[in-house]
Amino acid sequence: MKQLLEHIAKGLVDYPDQVEVKQVESERLIILELKVAPDDMGKVIGKQGRIAKAVRTVINAAAVKENKRVVVEIVQ
Repeated sequence: MKQLLEHIAKGLVDYPDQVEVKQVESERLIILELKVAPDDMGKVIGKQGRIAKAVRTVINAAAVKENKRVVVEIVQ
């Protein structure tokens, strides 16, 4: 999951070297914290959060295979 989110985020931003993904995992829940450059926040979130929602949908679809729940948080 972490690598997938990192790959997607790096494709969206202008500064891919500043993309960081931190993973916190428990038994059935994975929390992924995505951190990007301040100038790239708008590109990752999108208008009215559409890009962020699409990214979360893709990550959750991949998580279904592993029988886990994934929460994607975009942090500064």
